[in-house]
Amino acid sequence: MKKAKRILAILGVILLVALYGSTLVFAIFDHTKSLGFLKASIACTILLPVLLYAYTLIYKLTKKKDRED
Repeated sequence: MKKAKRILAILGVILLVALYGSTLVFAIFDHTKSLGFLKASIACTILLPVLLYAYTLIYKLTKKKDRED
């Protein structure tokens, strides 16, 4: 289980770095669709860590209840 968690954490870091890089690229280039891509990239950069945190919090809470039963 620890190995799977480590792999998922590394994939999450890589995804966040890619999102930060794409945000930078979309902010620099001036194209007709780059503003929409920039907004989507910023939204994903904010929402992804929040959703991952919520998922781990819910997982810990349900796991704790399973142990008590």
